[in-house]
Amino acid sequence: MPQLAPLVLKDRQATPVSHTFVPEDISSGVGALVESTGVPIGDRRVTIAMKRTPDRRKPEFRLSVPVVQDQTINGITQPTVVRTAYVDIKFNFDATSSEQERKDVVGMAEEALKAATTLCNDVFVKLQGVY
Repeated sequence: MPQLAPLVLKDRQATPVSHTFVPEDISSGVGALVESTGVPIGDRRVTIAMKRTPDRRKPEFRLSVPVVQDQTINGITQPTVVRTAYVDIKFNFDATSSEQERKDVVGMAEEALKAATTLCNDVFVKLQGVY
């Protein structure tokens, strides 16, 4: 069983930036990590969990990335979330699946998310439809 520990994720900037998420809490088997922006409403958040049923294993990864801007009303400036990007990655494996089967499926999903995988990249990043 993996211990909740800092998680470093790189973005796709021209010069990639490493984002370090540090453990915040574990509640009901869900580990939460945050990358602090200094303003709690703007913190980027990752959760990771394993859900189980008698015949299924369902690992989940979630990422939320808010965009915060200062808003001034009546001379009072306060940070406000103007939008948030969310990612939900859920796998669903049979309890009889082998580690190699799970490794293969995770590897295929990883390949689908790479910039060089034009079909998926253009749908996810460029928000284009398929034809």
